[in-house]
Amino acid sequence: MRLLLNGNEAAALAAKLARVQVISAYPITPQTVVVETLAKYVADGELDAEFVKVESEHSALSVCLGASAAGARAFTATSSQGLMLMSEILYVVSGMRLPVVMANANRSLSAPLSIWNDQQDSLSVRDSGWIQLYCENNQEILDLLLQAFLLAERVSLPAMVCYDGYILSHTAEAVEVPEQAEVDAFLPPYSPAFKLDPSRPLTMGPVGVPEVYMEARYLQHRDMRRAKEEFVRVTEEFRRRFGRKYGILEEYRTEDAELLLFTMGSLMGTVREAVDRCR
Repeated sequence: MRLLLNGNEAAALAAKLARVQVISAYPITPQTVVVETLAKYVADGELDAEFVKVESEHSALSVCLGASAAGARAFTATSSQGLMLMSEILYVVSGMRLPVVMANANRSLSAPLSIWNDQQDSLSVRDSGWIQLYCENNQEILDLLLQAFLLAERVSLPAMVCYDGYILSHTAEAVEVPEQAEVDAFLPPYSPAFKLDPSRPLTMGPVGVPEVYMEARYLQHRDMRRAKEEFVRVTEEFRRRFGRKYGILEEYRTEDAELLLFTMGSLMGTVREAVDRCR
């Protein structure tokens, strides 16, 4: 099915198709429509999930942390200063190896105050232990969010799907939307090996003496490197089921090039046009 969706609507629809169980987010320009759309899905009975309203982004990610630790598929969305307010909890989520998924509509950081696009919000937390995927268009927003859930749950690391604020978040274009049954076959229900359960008590996120801390960090680093290999497998599974191919790096007319341009995000479409003209 093909629908006309802006980037925020595509992100919200992807979360719905992923059958997220807990959503907690705080509205911030330019991602607010993600939160509004998901709230409407829940209120209208289209999505069987808990939508937890909070007073800040710090609390939103804290709710997702607890939900994921209890075994739920958790989702949040933010931008810019909201991501900065989450930063303390970003490291806790990744350190506890919880596969929370976030949509981040990239926006400039203050000061001066700007609500327009750049990628310094997500780049500033590059080393926080979150997988980051960047989208060229609205189709990629929907597709990469679905893949992000599967990838995050396989390697036990959180994932952040980033897309350019306004350029994608507020621009509508045709998006191929898969059937729910197809998504269910691609993305099975989340079933963690460990979770908070009164019948099987365990401790999560305890104090770590130096040797324990370093081992945990090593394992986190190892699995972040493994995530690259796993992403290749996930994208191939996605291609076989939905017919759209992704990868870590996409090349365009590079075979005999004398000059290579590297970019990420929505700028890629402009770069393709420039390359075609230069050819």
